[in-house]
Amino acid sequence: MSKRRRFKQSISFKERLAAFADEAREKASALPPGADRDDLLRKARQADTATHLDEWANSQELQPPT
Repeated sequence: MSKRRRFKQSISFKERLAAFADEAREKASALPPGADRDDLLRKARQADTATHLDEWANSQELQPPT
């Protein structure tokens, strides 16, 4: 069985999601209204939601169920 190739990310998950969302919004602003623009804006919102979920899941206040 072959080993997985792994490498350390130099940028955090949160930063990568934020950069992706910003890039998607920039591309969407250059497009005319339509399906392609809506798709990019939807992906940007999903990246924002993923950022918030990651913050919530990694927060200090989150306690395991008892």
